Amino acid sequence: MTDGNARTGVWFVGARGSVATTAVAGCAAVTAGMHPPTGMVTETPAFAGAGLPPLSSLVFGGHDTAHCPLPKRAEHLTEAGVLPHGLASAVRAELAAAGAGIRPGGPGAGDTRSDEELVTAFAADIEDFRAHNELARVVVVGVSSTEPLPAPGALRLPPSSLYAAAAVRAGCPYVNFTPSTGLRTEALTDAAAAGGLPHAGRDGKTGQTLLRAVLAPMFVQRALDVRAWSGTNLLGGGDGAALADPAAAAAKNAGKERVLADTLGHTPQGEVHIDDVPALGDWKTAWDHIAFEGFLGSRMILQTIWQGCDSALAAPLVLDLARLLARAHEAGLSGPLPELGFYFKDPDGGPAGLSEQFTALLGFADRLREAG
Repeated sequence: MTDGNARTGVWFVGARGSVATTAVAGCAAVTAGMHPPTGMVTETPAFAGAGLPPLSSLVFGGHDTAHCPLPKRAEHLTEAGVLPHGLASAVRAELAAAGAGIRPGGPGAGDTRSDEELVTAFAADIEDFRAHNELARVVVVGVSSTEPLPAPGALRLPPSSLYAAAAVRAGCPYVNFTPSTGLRTEALTDAAAAGGLPHAGRDGKTGQTLLRAVLAPMFVQRALDVRAWSGTNLLGGGDGAALADPAAAAAKNAGKERVLADTLGHTPQGEVHIDDVPALGDWKTAWDHIAFEGFLGSRMILQTIWQGCDSALAAPLVLDLARLLARAHEAGLSGPLPELGFYFKDPDGGPAGLSEQFTALLGFADRLREAG
């Protein structure tokens, strides 16, 4: 069971981004009693007694290639309507402390270091963070912008995999909240298993796919034939800019399509389109158009609209996952954790429907509770 005096590190890859900044500010606000933990599943009664590290014990740091100070980044998010007015100034000390723990990422333009040199440097940063803050453990959480999937036979690891390799080398549990490759190479997965490290991913399920994971089982359970399922996403910010790259968008859409294929037993006609609209900032709109067939071939349509703030949807899930992975590591669990599929578009196995995934998550809470 977690020592009440122990502290747990959360090392964000993409530590100056919107999701990480919102998570740091939100954790401070909830800890201080300024806001309720809305959206944090681990703060519900189902997780009482599971031994999760308290929010007040979390210490933040990370890697990033950007240079904007975290308090200033929080001010930008306030101006964009992501953070409530007054919060950035109220938790400025906590933001500054987290910002002091951020180290330069890479590889940047002109960086001549090899993969091995980069992994060694990143791992050393994590180990220094753990030692300096006297942390019981550190969970590495990938929340950087989506990268294209690596080309077959690529000689270099993609950046997300360099950070994942550094996490493994530093002996840290790993969460990939992005669609990027991360730990999903055979060598890295094997290394994590050999190191006794739990890991979870990939691609956080916060909006359109969350709704798909609810609706797709409904059609199956009512024996309705889904003929086509098309979608469109409008979003701005860093994610929108990154996903303007067709290769990055393809990596993102693979997870969106998986929930339909796994649940329906086939891939219906239709595609998901992602449009970068910079004026939307951190806000996104997703439309789904579902064509299905009922009794006697009657053709029908369901349309949905999801409008939300990406960082506000993602931040509580990121905090959940950091706590769950820290506790799993303490309990001696290792390898992929399919019970955490509730949080991901492209999980490490397990059911595809949200209801079944939630049941598995509650079972995982019981497993942690029984670990003592």
